[in-house]
Amino acid sequence: MHGSRGVGAFAGRKRASAVVLGAALLITGCSSSDDKGGEPDAGAGITQQPKDSDPFWVNPDGNAARQVAALEKDGRKAEAGQIRKIAEQPVAEWISPENPEEQARGFTEAAEKADRTALLVLYNIPHRDCGQYSQGGASDGNAYRDFVDGVAKGIGDRPATVILEPDAVLHLVDGCTPEEFHEERYDLLKGAVAKLKGLKNTKVYLDAGNAGWGNPDQIHEPLKWAGVDQADGFSVNVSNFYSTEESISYGKRLSAKTGGKPFVIDTSRNGNGPYTAGAADERWCNPPGRALGETPTTKTADPLVDAYLWVKRPGESDGECKGGPKAGQWWADYALKLARSTG
Repeated sequence: MHGSRGVGAFAGRKRASAVVLGAALLITGCSSSDDKGGEPDAGAGITQQPKDSDPFWVNPDGNAARQVAALEKDGRKAEAGQIRKIAEQPVAEWISPENPEEQARGFTEAAEKADRTALLVLYNIPHRDCGQYSQGGASDGNAYRDFVDGVAKGIGDRPATVILEPDAVLHLVDGCTPEEFHEERYDLLKGAVAKLKGLKNTKVYLDAGNAGWGNPDQIHEPLKWAGVDQADGFSVNVSNFYSTEESISYGKRLSAKTGGKPFVIDTSRNGNGPYTAGAADERWCNPPGRALGETPTTKTADPLVDAYLWVKRPGESDGECKGGPKAGQWWADYALKLARSTG
């Protein structure tokens, strides 16, 4: 009945601004493009996926792309080819608290130049992750509102899809977040949905946990209190490993309780489904033997599913467990294992 617990792709975003600027420079500075309509970067040759099936932006200077370039430079072609499976797909950009307006502007400008949509995650709610590996968040409600305002200013009229606060609603329901913070959190989430939906070309999906969470009857009303009616839909399986089929089933049950709202599924690491060995409360944290899931696309197996997305960034640690680095830091060995386990 845990949520993602240790969503983990937030820490380690300190270099986001540099990546943003690098990506923007690469996209504007290249002179050639391939038949997919994207501009290759100077190192790994990463281009965009076909827009009709995958409209989301591939960052040509992300961690995986840098890893590919380094491996190729070292002559490790086979390993570079494996990591390329990650580097060539669009993954979400998690906005850190430092200079959120600058980050949102950089990512959306780079995406717009490539004629794609930026995929962003906001993961900065106060009292985040209940003291787990990704604990933290904004210092208080006003700091969070300022953060959201900054993101909204940065996005402007450019196309963006936002995944809003993984686990924030689920942790209100499963007992993780203390009762005294509930009223404020609902207010902050509802305000964030309203602010972002006030933008011209922004879609918002409010996070709704995962298929390991038992009963949609317990979370559908909290989702409504948090503003899902005003959102474009909800997200499931962020940073988790439940299969696409399980996630579709869970999402459809929840959709039926929320007025038929569509949803998106994080398929980044669910290729082999969930890990079932070891302590139940740590199965989500860097589990061995997992694989990349279905690649991002808007052509899904069910009309209620708006997209399969890579929200969690494959290859970045869930936290300091099973030999991993801090949450959100690139872990080359784990990335290689994910890729090698994938067909």
